Amino acid sequence: MTATEDRPAPAAPRREPLFERPGTRPAGLRRAWRDLGPEYAANGLVGLVFSASGPIAVTLAVGTAGGLAQAELASWVFGIFLSAGLATLLMSLVYRQPLGFAWSIPGTVLLGPSLQHLSFAEVVGAFFGCGVLVLALGMTGLVRRVMSAIPMPIIMAMVAAVFLRFGTDIVDASRDDPAVAVPMVIAYLVLSAVPALGRVLPPVLGTLVVGVVAVVVSGRFALRGEGPVLAAPVFTVPEFTWAAQLELVVPLAITVLFVQNGQGIAVLRAAGHRPPITAFAMASGVFSLVNAAVGAVSACVTGPTNALLTASGQRHRQYTAALVYAVLSLACALFAPALVRFMLATPEAFVLALGGIAMLRALLQAFVTAFSTTFTLGALVTFVVTISGLDLFTLHSAFWGIVIGYAVSRLLERRDHDGLRVASATEVAGAQGGRASGSGPAAGDGPGR
Repeated sequence: MTATEDRPAPAAPRREPLFERPGTRPAGLRRAWRDLGPEYAANGLVGLVFSASGPIAVTLAVGTAGGLAQAELASWVFGIFLSAGLATLLMSLVYRQPLGFAWSIPGTVLLGPSLQHLSFAEVVGAFFGCGVLVLALGMTGLVRRVMSAIPMPIIMAMVAAVFLRFGTDIVDASRDDPAVAVPMVIAYLVLSAVPALGRVLPPVLGTLVVGVVAVVVSGRFALRGEGPVLAAPVFTVPEFTWAAQLELVVPLAITVLFVQNGQGIAVLRAAGHRPPITAFAMASGVFSLVNAAVGAVSACVTGPTNALLTASGQRHRQYTAALVYAVLSLACALFAPALVRFMLATPEAFVLALGGIAMLRALLQAFVTAFSTTFTLGALVTFVVTISGLDLFTLHSAFWGIVIGYAVSRLLERRDHDGLRVASATEVAGAQGGRASGSGPAAGDGPGR
């Protein structure tokens, strides 16, 4: 046998898995119940209140303007809550992280002009096309590579621009309806300033309670008329036309993968979690198809919802907030018509103040991450373009913020990109060395085991 024959054959390159494996064992019901606490239940409840108020109002406004019947609107609401609940429940249990799904509000707004000249059957056909495209792109791993290539400060600058309106909403609500909003602000400040009180009643939960009392005392709860209580989903036979596919599929897919999921990924990373990017994309595609079956817009991971779910508490227990949000979303799907009537009966100031107060820490974290270290010029350009409302080719300004901010950063912040490349190479080499020596983390060794 020659020396060449003695030499071992080179190892085959390690194939990247189709989707990310959980770093811990999936959470069972007993473990989830043990990790659940009032703070996490409150975060999940606030996340649901946020989703069931402003976003639902946008959905109803767009659908009504587009000529949808009441049954079609109710089916739309049923679908988005059903997919949000199922996707959040499944992903959060498997990955033991707070992975909150919802639906694309920019995508919903995008449909407004299209419903004026396309039939609803054509729009539903575009929903199916978007679901297939998102699923296909997720399975290629392309989304993970793109998201990994964009520096975190640039992504968080986009998030800061999107979240900024939640902070200004507090001011607007306090000015326009002080009887409701001001007591909520005072409750949050007192509970945050006095730790002993905050431990008994978490600040966000206390804000919610005080807000409900203020609404009732001021006589601002206005439930109008009667209607159905239980959801009755409607299947709209899709019509696949080139006009609808070309107009809607690509913008919807970009909005889901890079605007909505990008926000959710950035928020979860800033909170110390490791969101599964490819699994997010694939789940968004699958549940977008579920939504399309009942005439609803695409499913996605959203920044605001996940910011609310991770607003407080120990990181390894925050997944229980997502589980509460998921269970409540499924209940909302079942009682979609009644829920819509109930939420729209509350004054706007209550929703704005509650959502803004709950988002304050996420907004602070977004600004700190975006502007405190490197890539500050790219982050600033991203922030300015996103907040400008630029919507070229019907694509949301958050997408253009990232594209233009990243391009400017590559041109003018080369030293920062060189440093990032060196750091990434060092991290990869360290990870490969750890795998070779068998010192990598074992499955299930995550926090809170």
